[in-house]
Amino acid sequence: MTLIKSISGFRGTIGGDPDNALTPLDAVKFAAAYGTWIKQKSQKGSCSIVIGRDARPSGDMIQQLVTNTLIGLGINVLDCGLSTTPTVEVMVPMHYADGGIILTASHNPKNWNALKLLNGKGEFVNAADGAEILALADNDKYTFAEVDDLGVVSELPNAIQLHIDEIMKLDWINVDAIKAANFKVAIDAVNSTGGISIPPMLEALGVQNIVPLYCEPNGQFPHNPEPLKEHLGEIMKVVTEQGCDVGVVVDPDVDRLALISENGEMFGEEYTLVAVADYVLGKQKGNTVSNLSSSRALRDITEKHGGTYTASAVGEVNVVTKMKDVNAIVGGEGNGGIIFPELHYGRDSLVGVALFLSLLAEKKMKTSELRATYTSYFMAKKKIELTPDLDVDGILEAMAIKYSHENVNTIDGVKIDFAENWVHLRKSNTEPIIRIYTEAKSQNEASELADRIISEINDQSVPCFQGSCSEIYLEKAFDELNIQPPQRLPIAKELGETSLMFMVHPTLTEAEIDRTCDVIASTLHRASA
Repeated sequence: MTLIKSISGFRGTIGGDPDNALTPLDAVKFAAAYGTWIKQKSQKGSCSIVIGRDARPSGDMIQQLVTNTLIGLGINVLDCGLSTTPTVEVMVPMHYADGGIILTASHNPKNWNALKLLNGKGEFVNAADGAEILALADNDKYTFAEVDDLGVVSELPNAIQLHIDEIMKLDWINVDAIKAANFKVAIDAVNSTGGISIPPMLEALGVQNIVPLYCEPNGQFPHNPEPLKEHLGEIMKVVTEQGCDVGVVVDPDVDRLALISENGEMFGEEYTLVAVADYVLGKQKGNTVSNLSSSRALRDITEKHGGTYTASAVGEVNVVTKMKDVNAIVGGEGNGGIIFPELHYGRDSLVGVALFLSLLAEKKMKTSELRATYTSYFMAKKKIELTPDLDVDGILEAMAIKYSHENVNTIDGVKIDFAENWVHLRKSNTEPIIRIYTEAKSQNEASELADRIISEINDQSVPCFQGSCSEIYLEKAFDELNIQPPQRLPIAKELGETSLMFMVHPTLTEAEIDRTCDVIASTLHRASA
């Protein structure tokens, strides 16, 4: 069982003991802390909070607990029911609410749930606000209302439609072009609320030929719900077999958008934002923002249109803050998150679909042809494990000094921009490692750059090594469970340092499995020759 309390909200697995999982008692406690914070901030006689949830099985239970806790505090609840994260974000300011709660564990498995917390602008609470809420929860500092002051519940059954209506009011949504293109679109909504939001969004845009895949909002995820290539074999196949122009994939709470080209290939999660930015900047010159670990392709397209690109620290709150600082007209994260401030400051797959299809229709290209117009970059993601007594900050500082003649950014670890590639080193928040992200114009170059940086850290007499997977008990979620071994387990340690991982998933085709086996066999044969 797991419970993670952080400044961004509260998430955990369902079932188990209080304070070790997201139990009913924990849900009530965290809702009470957040509601108390809202009352303190608003200083109003009557407060209101918008609540929505994704389709995971525990959602209704958790929502009832949270709703009744808020009512007990004297707070009125605006209930969206089954909804999306961006929908709740839009509803908060639309209904002049004081805050919002989205009950979703994003792409975590169905046995997880979480309370994601919004301020009165419909934006995620910042670090300082999150710390205040945590302190209230830790100290049980809440006062409940007397009977005549209890809150009430009002339903917002049309919240998703209101969200769609707001998108349709945007100037650059080209419905006429989309209708004329007569697109055939496949959807994988992973049996969550994308199934009740993306199809009506497409219908509003004039798309008449929709191929639904896993659009029933029952919370029974048919595959790993994170929209990555290795999880999307089925829709990639459906797109080609059904002759679709594009495939649309969202995560359970619909704030991440992945696209499939008509040839069944991934458009690339980093390139969802690039394409949308290309469209927006083609309509209005402006600036863009993404986090430090996102593709350089966004910078390239921004500068092509005469704008300025700025990188933020990792995390949506940081991206939003930086977007406001530089007055960016579009931004987001490389994981498929689109933030379009003209609508709201939050990742939104619905507006992402509308903007992307507008671009595709105006370009009169196939999806694969559009992808080919953008410079291809390749990423390598590695990590180095460090012993606990090492000065990690000193290591990062040393790398920044060594490459001070390059373009160095130190707002979140160290990012070094070279002429043709970049490397980003940052401390993990969950493991005793430094994460190393690199990007170059070929996969080999990206991997070689990562290996070079690792070697240079070793040259500082720092004992570090690469690992395919570290011991699970080192993860932050286990810190307070008192089950970690006093010393690292030698066999687990060795496996983490020496093992190789291969994809195992029901969506893999027989051909893909056979290919993996053939490659392993041939590689081992060559190694033993």
